[in-house]
Amino acid sequence: MFIAAVVILIEDWLWDDLARIAAAIGRLPLLRQTESLIVSLPPYPSLALFATPSLLLVPVKLAALYFIAHGQPTLGLVTVVVAKIAGTALVARIFILTRPKLMLIGWFSRLYERFIAFKTRVFQAIKATAVYKAAHLQYLRLKATVKQMLQRRRGFWKRRWEAALRLSRKWKHSEE
Repeated sequence: MFIAAVVILIEDWLWDDLARIAAAIGRLPLLRQTESLIVSLPPYPSLALFATPSLLLVPVKLAALYFIAHGQPTLGLVTVVVAKIAGTALVARIFILTRPKLMLIGWFSRLYERFIAFKTRVFQAIKATAVYKAAHLQYLRLKATVKQMLQRRRGFWKRRWEAALRLSRKWKHSEE
């Protein structure tokens, strides 16, 4: 139960970011056409498409199990993690595209509402724990550190670019 809760939390933390990345990839010309085709699907084909990534990950998970069983646990773990991240990004994007059609399916809509209510209760219970609060605080600190590092990095390159421009102007004026 603890492992399932951790996986759900990590997936929830990554869902929005992975959906944004998948949307950015979806803006590529070829994928834009594919996405418009997905949006135009009727409800049940949309449901089949939504279920497809989960089914496609089964062979990948079996490969990871094979790696672990044959003495390569690191490769197996990396395979599972990469597959989980890629699968979550794909499912998030497909769900965003197909959600209006999926909600037209009565049983899916009811099941979705129940799932969201259950997930909300589970998250409230988990978020009330000291372990979650500590982990979330570490996550926020890590996120702030990465943001700060990226800003410094941009500042570093911006200063280098401005220095190069000044040097270029200086050379140009010395030639005149």
